[in-house]
Amino acid sequence: MTESWVNYAARIGADLHLELSGPGGRRAALIRALREAVHSGRLAPGTRLPPYRSLAADLGVARNTVADAYAELVAEGWLTARQGSGTRVADRAEPLRGTVRTPVNVGRAARARGPRHDLRQGAPDASAFPRAAWATAYRRALQDAPSEAFGPGDPAGRRELREALAEYLARARGVRAEPDRIVVCSGFAHALRLLFGQGAGGVLRGPLGVEAYGLEFHRKLLSAAGVRTIALPLDEDGARVDVLGRERAVLLTPAHQFPTGGPLHPERRAAVIDWARARGAVVLEDDYDGEFRYDRRPVGALQGLDPERVIHIGSVSKSLSPALRLGWMVLPERYVGPVLEAKGEREGWASVLDQLALAEFIVSGSYDRHVRHMRQRYRRRRDRLVAALAAHAPHVEVTGLAAGLHAVLRLPPGTEWSTVKAAAWQGIALDGLAAFRHPAAGTGADGGLGDGPDDGLGDGLGDGLVVGYAAPAEHAYGAALEALCGVLPPG
Repeated sequence: MTESWVNYAARIGADLHLELSGPGGRRAALIRALREAVHSGRLAPGTRLPPYRSLAADLGVARNTVADAYAELVAEGWLTARQGSGTRVADRAEPLRGTVRTPVNVGRAARARGPRHDLRQGAPDASAFPRAAWATAYRRALQDAPSEAFGPGDPAGRRELREALAEYLARARGVRAEPDRIVVCSGFAHALRLLFGQGAGGVLRGPLGVEAYGLEFHRKLLSAAGVRTIALPLDEDGARVDVLGRERAVLLTPAHQFPTGGPLHPERRAAVIDWARARGAVVLEDDYDGEFRYDRRPVGALQGLDPERVIHIGSVSKSLSPALRLGWMVLPERYVGPVLEAKGEREGWASVLDQLALAEFIVSGSYDRHVRHMRQRYRRRRDRLVAALAAHAPHVEVTGLAAGLHAVLRLPPGTEWSTVKAAAWQGIALDGLAAFRHPAAGTGADGGLGDGPDDGLGDGLGDGLVVGYAAPAEHAYGAALEALCGVLPPG
């Protein structure tokens, strides 16, 4: 049987008829021509393109012109390049049907539909929410709620929840808590707004020390409140708290540094408490992913070292769902009154009924059972990610695996931006490390992170991806891993 042209072309590399015309020089013209050939269907998915030298000779252009054009189209997701397989048309590239649309419009339409594979950090598996157990807790809480629960609430939050949290946090996280020191809020961002307010009217004031890598959303929230943030260098032992000076407070993720993944070293935990005592300052502890650890012993809360110098902040956004909008602060005694005043008598609090349901969920043991179940589930997810990378991208180093809901994939220098862009074109939502870097952290040989180019961190934290493995539904996770491996740069 005669071999089809598509199969033959995919095997040997296709001869191409390309018209190089238009503004921008030969490289721009070649990129436009190749896009048009793929987009129109003249180059089918999987078609192997000619080697650089062959196409350059056919078109009468420099070899580097072809190489640059291929690299740009790989970054945009039109082509794929793997060692031993050459450069091919990406499987997801589709020919035109009906009216003509530009590649830009195709990208916009894909983004409007949402990602095919959500590998962003910070999101739990929404399909794993314990609906039946939560409904049982909600019904029981509703039946047992006193009539006064349906009237004006307590700014501190329902007593039932604060008592349940005090017992749970002491048992599971080593927090030294009393119900009267706990203020219920709607999450970590709400806690920051209550603590820093607007301008000089907040409970706390800057300057505030923060880790050199963290969530941009939190930095913008603080900036809007007029709080100046100072980036603390990072190394393999966590934040460099030894560089703290005249800051009035410091915000840390000591159980699981975000996004690098390691805990704050015990000596640094003690050192930051000593600094806070000496300066009359306070430590804000974001207990990020404190409950999800896999290959290490539990790391207790920093607050247990000195409850009068640490504000412990937690939520159920990772352990249950961000949709519940429930969090808490465990406060030093001197801050309880000012925080309640900032919260106000008629502030938009978290739902009283949700608070009662969470209290019942914790007291009944359902919360512990759910966390244990999800810890096992996420560990399996993490192991599948590691196995897929070992099989298909063994040159990619994976770090931050001992706890949490994401991993950090180290990439060759200069490849982060193009990899994130290629992933977006393939319908994969994920983040590059650079998205989390503090603007003042620097990007030199040390990047403000560590002691120099020999600290293993290089230019900042180097190029990398922050890959969340919790969000995809179980049935879609295998396809998400396959897609991820397909866009990683070759070794």
